[in-house]
Amino acid sequence: MNHERPGAEGPKRIVIIGGGPGGTTCATHAARLGADVTLIEKDIVGGAAHLLDCIPSKAMIATGGAMSAMRDATKMGLAKVDVELDFEALRTRIVDIEDRLEDSVTSLLQSQGVRLIEGTGRMTSPHDVEVTRLTGEVEHLSADVIVLSTGSRPRIPDWAPVDKVRVLTTRDAYPPPELPTRLIVIGSGVTGVEFVHMFNSFGSEVTLIVSRQQVLPEKDPEVAAVLEQSFLDRGVHLLMGARAESIESDGQSVKVKCSDGRVAEGSHVLLAIGSIPNSDNLGLEAAGVKTTNGYVDIDHNCRSNQPHIYAAGDLSGKLPLSSVASTQGRKIAEHVMGMHSLPHQHIDYDKAASAIFTDPEIADVGVAESDAFAEGRKIRVTKVPFSVSAKALINNDSRGFVKIVSDPATGVVLGGSIVGRHAAELISVLALAASAGLTVRDLVESLFVHPALAEVVGEAAE
Repeated sequence: MNHERPGAEGPKRIVIIGGGPGGTTCATHAARLGADVTLIEKDIVGGAAHLLDCIPSKAMIATGGAMSAMRDATKMGLAKVDVELDFEALRTRIVDIEDRLEDSVTSLLQSQGVRLIEGTGRMTSPHDVEVTRLTGEVEHLSADVIVLSTGSRPRIPDWAPVDKVRVLTTRDAYPPPELPTRLIVIGSGVTGVEFVHMFNSFGSEVTLIVSRQQVLPEKDPEVAAVLEQSFLDRGVHLLMGARAESIESDGQSVKVKCSDGRVAEGSHVLLAIGSIPNSDNLGLEAAGVKTTNGYVDIDHNCRSNQPHIYAAGDLSGKLPLSSVASTQGRKIAEHVMGMHSLPHQHIDYDKAASAIFTDPEIADVGVAESDAFAEGRKIRVTKVPFSVSAKALINNDSRGFVKIVSDPATGVVLGGSIVGRHAAELISVLALAASAGLTVRDLVESLFVHPALAEVVGEAAE
């Protein structure tokens, strides 16, 4: 047991519980700045939500996209190509990507002198952490600073008998034990619609249960409408205004009953109805850390009510994005090591760009048109469809649009939405503009490549 108390001479001692994007980024930055860093992780270095959810889902979507492109080969002047999914090859591909990324993160941490412990951590007091290794060995650490970045896990309601075979959570589906022939997806948020797109591309018959009257209920209605039409064109069954309340499984098939009496039948059902924070068994009460609904309350420096205890990633209750977690981790390291005594920029969560990897892709940043109107805020909105783009016609995909929201008085870019091919890449232009306070005139005066989809951003600014 380490009996030396915090505040002793020597490097600042930081103990990080949770090795996701927030924890690993904090660890590497703090170590570079001279801290003595210990990182505790029980599952996968790099984060379960990141490497077991986010990355595999995007890999599967990329495979589905390749299949769709080959099916549409005739539209590009090619002979028809028959293609089918090699499920085991896909599984191997995903595991290989996960392993390579975990090895990369682990190597980076080790190169910076970060001490890695495989196990779980629990605070026993504001400055003490009890570590239980996977081997069962218990170790006690004292820390000047503690960073909590334990992430989240899929929410499972009482009425959902998850068996990981027929009834799956999102974490059971990268990939699932077998390819569903008829998949029912419950939940029409970001994760749900990505699963719909993914398995539809693989050839599954998909039913999406939508509890409200539009998919992506938190997004711009115009954006949601494009995706809804795409799903309908692809044969996806949409049960609008249907709230699931029970699931029955006989081992061969499943039935989902909705509160209005409608029933969806399929071979598998997948739950995509949100997540809950991994805040249990962290010793938050023993350390005196305040929470709200399981999330650690943080200030603009990611500090809890205990000024030496920080939280990053999903556990912080901010946007559940890997990019946000990584930025929080970097900011925490800088704050702990005294760099924020100099002028610096706090994280502006309202200007975080996000993307949905469906077909077409969807991305947005900053102020949304519908939210601004609901608040009575004066804005200027301009929208240009990709149908005017030469590159979109070359790609044989002119779906979607670029929408820019700006301040009518100053022309400053406040945000925007993009629906279409490569939207996740294109939104970076608007994200930079919104973060840097650029104006629509700045975008108009930029010389974009021709032919390129990015030209539509300039046209929407004009």
